Amino acid sequence: MSAGFAAAYRSAVADRGRLCAGIDPHAALLEQWDLPVSVDGLRAFAGACVTGLGPVAAVIKPQVAFFEAFGSAGFAVLEETIAGCREAGALVLSDAKRGDIGTTMAAYTTAWLDDASPLCSDAVTVSPYLGFGALDPAVAQARATDRGVFVLARTSNPEGAALQRGVAQSIVDAAAAVNADGSGTAGVVVGATREHGLELSSLGGPILSPGLGAQGATAADLTAIFGDTADLAWLLPAASRSILRAGPDPAALAAAARATRDEIESALS
Repeated sequence: MSAGFAAAYRSAVADRGRLCAGIDPHAALLEQWDLPVSVDGLRAFAGACVTGLGPVAAVIKPQVAFFEAFGSAGFAVLEETIAGCREAGALVLSDAKRGDIGTTMAAYTTAWLDDASPLCSDAVTVSPYLGFGALDPAVAQARATDRGVFVLARTSNPEGAALQRGVAQSIVDAAAAVNADGSGTAGVVVGATREHGLELSSLGGPILSPGLGAQGATAADLTAIFGDTADLAWLLPAASRSILRAGPDPAALAAAARATRDEIESALS
């Protein structure tokens, strides 16, 4: 049996610590960096992030929507960003939140998890709300190539609670079943901004936890929210804007990422 995504994840966090650094080039940040809200500005922003964050963060999460907003030219910049971060030694988790059925899901799988695609990443976020089984093409491809899928379970936004509260545990349980082979193929997304009410200790895969920094969660909140319900070795806190506000200097971005990582590691130790 192959080592699975678990081996890549464990190696990355052992070397670099538990931090997923987001690349979110939305218009306000481009303007804050004195960059034009254009493809040229997008490329400059992403390039600084690759230089500053690529050698530091265990996982880097480009938010696909902010690249997609610029059409095909934006996707070209995203391809460059993915390649640059991976070349710098980071795992790339593309935050695309894809979810569909049949051949459409298979096509999304090819786009994000197939070596032949210029968008190919180490992992991708996916939505299970057409049924967890609809994600089978992505799960199978990820398992075959030692990549991962991160399945939305209990997200950091308050609007998600009404829909997710009743089904999130079933999503976690389905992901745990995927991981029963030890591959760690199926991670879940569980926000750090509020109590989640989930039993995560048997997941056997990574827990992407957005909400650190700009959304209000702190490193100190992590043990309170996850300490009794999850194996903290699998916890992957995510921060984006709180790190990106240190730009545009790549060295300042690197310093902000290191500081955030050190706060996380201190809180989880």
